[in-house]
Amino acid sequence: MAYKIITSQCISCNLCLSVCPTNAIKVVDGQHWIDPELCTNCVGSIHTVPQCKAGCPTCNGCVNQSSDYWEGWFANYNRVVAKLTNKQDYWENWFQCYSQKYAEQLQKRQHHAVAAEA
Repeated sequence: MAYKIITSQCISCNLCLSVCPTNAIKVVDGQHWIDPELCTNCVGSIHTVPQCKAGCPTCNGCVNQSSDYWEGWFANYNRVVAKLTNKQDYWENWFQCYSQKYAEQLQKRQHHAVAAEA
């Protein structure tokens, strides 16, 4: 899957222009964009990772865009819902709650053990 979108987080530093081995990144009217016909995702080159992504100082200037409409739609939906609700992952919440309660129980047992020894 080729990197097809340069996001609004792009700071126009032009580093991607100089590192792209296929010259797929273009600037038109001050806006950067990736030509999907030229972008190979750096596959078949000497690079092991896409150079636009690796060289981007914002780390989010170049992003994957799915060629499957529904896959892309659900990925965007899930990302937006996560930002809007600002909710943590279920398992992350569970782990934090469990580890906190476990730490409290451990402290109580250690306190009882110290009190019993004295």
